[in-house]
Amino acid sequence: MKILLLEDEFMLRSSIQEYLEAFSHQVISFNDGLEVLKVLKQDSFDLLILDINVPKLSGLNLLKELNSLEIITPTIFISANIDIEDISKAFDLGACDYLKKPFHLKELGIRIAKVKRDKEIKSTSHMLLSKRYYFSKEDKILFYNNSSQTLTKKQLQILTLLCENIGIIVDFEKFRSYVWNGEPVDNATIRAEISRFRKSLKEDFITNIKGVGYKIDKYFSF
Repeated sequence: MKILLLEDEFMLRSSIQEYLEAFSHQVISFNDGLEVLKVLKQDSFDLLILDINVPKLSGLNLLKELNSLEIITPTIFISANIDIEDISKAFDLGACDYLKKPFHLKELGIRIAKVKRDKEIKSTSHMLLSKRYYFSKEDKILFYNNSSQTLTKKQLQILTLLCENIGIIVDFEKFRSYVWNGEPVDNATIRAEISRFRKSLKEDFITNIKGVGYKIDKYFSF
């Protein structure tokens, strides 16, 4: 996993990084919350490990700022703080775990393994369409940053058809049959409906194959 570590205590930061790298994790560490914010605006990670009381921008305020920027990443807090209000705030902000200092490095490894396991389980039931969009194949729900999106009936049918044919061009006849129940709609009507759907998306993951149809390519996250 690609992990960002925010910890201002040098010895602990070094120990955590060395331990996690021994298990083949890629770890990039910082001691300054403001610097982390700058980095996360440019780069993405599989997991954040954040201390709360760090210079310039606390771990809690950092996660709050990331939420406002719609940068959503699994987060584990590590802190000597036992104030229930801070712990509650951490989970309210979307943290997936909270580990009180001092802790055994193996315990942190166990918590990280759980995050990885949960992510793998999620990936089998959800189709990643872009950096922040994914589609629940079982529930037929589109999510953006873990928030369900409201779609019209036709938009959902269009999305479902494209997701059932991931990486394959869906031609106009298939849209006519699946979405319009075989009604004699022309290609321009189908294009207009799909165009409205694409314009409503914050990240456009639908590709127009001119004169042929549309497709969604499999999204690879690095």
